[in-house]
Amino acid sequence: MKYSESGVNIDKGMESINKIKEIVKKTFNINVISDIGGFGSMYNARFKDYKEPILVSSADGVGTKLLIAEKMNMFENTGKDIVNHSINDILAVGAKPLYFLDYIGCGKVDPNTVEIIVRSMSEACLESKVSLIGGELAEMSTIYGNTHYDIVGFITGVMEKDKAITGENINVDDFIIGLHSDGFHTNGYSLIRKIIDDNNIDLQSTYGTMKKPLYQELLKPHKAYLKSVMPLINENIVNGIAHITGGGLYDNVKRVLPDNTEARIYSEQWEIPELFKFFVEKGNLETKESFRVFNMGIGMVIFVGKDNLVKAEKLLNSTKTEYSIIGKTIKGLNGVIIE
Repeated sequence: MKYSESGVNIDKGMESINKIKEIVKKTFNINVISDIGGFGSMYNARFKDYKEPILVSSADGVGTKLLIAEKMNMFENTGKDIVNHSINDILAVGAKPLYFLDYIGCGKVDPNTVEIIVRSMSEACLESKVSLIGGELAEMSTIYGNTHYDIVGFITGVMEKDKAITGENINVDDFIIGLHSDGFHTNGYSLIRKIIDDNNIDLQSTYGTMKKPLYQELLKPHKAYLKSVMPLINENIVNGIAHITGGGLYDNVKRVLPDNTEARIYSEQWEIPELFKFFVEKGNLETKESFRVFNMGIGMVIFVGKDNLVKAEKLLNSTKTEYSIIGKTIKGLNGVIIE
């Protein structure tokens, strides 16, 4: 009996690793010490530009968005999804990303698909100057079935200890700036898929004023906000940041609010994209439910004091960031009100 008879093809796995080695190496910088294929990845931990460096780490996954990618055989953005999501998570506390590792689980290794996924990760890493220093490819047909893929990411960044952004500096009368999203990013897809199934929605059709088939709109990659937000962090004008993922504006904004502070958000301050309106209508979702499940067009929220608003807008405009001033903080009971 051979291992391949149990559903694991070592040769295909090694073929995949060999295909991605050169792709991954393009993301390396002088701090990467190890090569792809070792038992551990090494990164130089001397941060000469930091007086008291703190490492920040996060882990997350693409989730059931992958089922749509699988159905349409479109994995070109899935690596960007996990890299950019991970960057935003540590950016929310003020960290600059350093390196990234991935886990790709699948039922059956297809070297071409694995290459597409890793190439997508590499492109996102290069865009944000992050090193992709290692990962794991696991073939488990009894867990994932023959066609399913799972993509998980692990990121590490660095920041100065006394510049950590925890939300404790958020004050009453701070302005809330919402950075626009590129669609649903990587959350809410279990509900999206249910709405699609319940309404027999054709993924290959266009609806309303959409210029692309629905599946292409749904598979737009998670946007990275590093280039937009880091200049504000470097200028010390950010009081709090919330990455709007699962839980939407309600739960994620609340995570960073200090006690006795409430966020009041006005939904008419930005144009909710048609894609969100389409699924809210088809799913017959209540307003509060839609703002809790989906980002509704706002992928990241930044809190700045009124004295720094002009400077913040100038910096955001300099990076051509799409944003709206969506509300203010008031005295309250650590909650979020959306009107």
